[in-house]
Amino acid sequence: MERSLPDTDTMYQALLDKDSQYEGIFVVAVKTTGVFCRPTCTARKPKRENVEFFPTTRDAILHGYRPCKICNPLGKDGEVPEWLLPLLKEVQQNPAEQYRDADLQSRGLEPNRVRRWFKRHHGMTFQAYLRALRISQAFGRVKHGDKIIHTAYESGYESLSGFAESFRKQVGASPKNSTSGEVINITRMLTPLGPMLAGAVEEGICLLDFVDRRMLETQLKRLQVQFHATLLPGVSAYFDQLHKELDEYFRGERSEFTVPVVLRGTDFQLEVWRALQTIPYGETRSYGQQAKVLGRPKAVRAVARANGDNKISILIPCHRVIGADGRLVGYGGGLWRKQFLLDLEKRGNRLFLIQQN
Repeated sequence: MERSLPDTDTMYQALLDKDSQYEGIFVVAVKTTGVFCRPTCTARKPKRENVEFFPTTRDAILHGYRPCKICNPLGKDGEVPEWLLPLLKEVQQNPAEQYRDADLQSRGLEPNRVRRWFKRHHGMTFQAYLRALRISQAFGRVKHGDKIIHTAYESGYESLSGFAESFRKQVGASPKNSTSGEVINITRMLTPLGPMLAGAVEEGICLLDFVDRRMLETQLKRLQVQFHATLLPGVSAYFDQLHKELDEYFRGERSEFTVPVVLRGTDFQLEVWRALQTIPYGETRSYGQQAKVLGRPKAVRAVARANGDNKISILIPCHRVIGADGRLVGYGGGLWRKQFLLDLEKRGNRLFLIQQN
């Protein structure tokens, strides 16, 4: 399960204060520079809207960020052994450099020792880290129009075939096909109910779910098939709007979402999901009532299954459907979250009614 983080205001204040108590709790990534730092980094502090926070260096790397050269977030004070410091410095200065086992040995390093240290401290081997770093940077360049041949050689590859194969393993598509638009950009968003995974295509949001949800990996695979797309950590203009609207929703200041959503599924699933969007904020329906709304009063179980297949939580409010006896049932994010959302909306609905009167 993903490690929980402090709230974003607390983490940003810790960054401003260079608070060493938060070392090892989070790393901060700067969208405008593409680097990630420790909380105590001495570099100029970025604006709040230009940062995002991650629990581990691995998460930051897999979201396409590279380590800061100033604060060396790949290790805490006193944690990086002396024998590894020169290599880390080299990698930071030139992440496109190739480091084979023989190259490590020529530097007096035992490859297995390096591999074990990276695995233990960052959840990936040294070579896996280098690949993720190179491919993340290369994908961004290809996506923004750089020629593949230039990107390949400048990313440290000696041949186009080697670059293409490594790229394909990392992102699930060839460099050429990666520019076709068949990509679902994904990111993590922190909420009062825990981290959520958000996904977006060119038309809008296609995924929003809790990272600890059971069957999430299965849902992601279905999403890839439905969109004929590759999941890739990245950015989207819709993420800023989604983040803003979610914040307003959890503060009780928003009852409807305007960020575009993109639904893919069977005709019946689409019917069910659209019907969910007609349930008023602060109200609930039973599965039986939902089936009647659809003109399929005997399809209660099918309606429940389609609800469970909803991949856009909160925006498509499947949490507003309850059992016929009023009990909370059937929510992939956990019944405690369902209760939280319903209570939040009831309070918000009362507030909206008071304001209108």
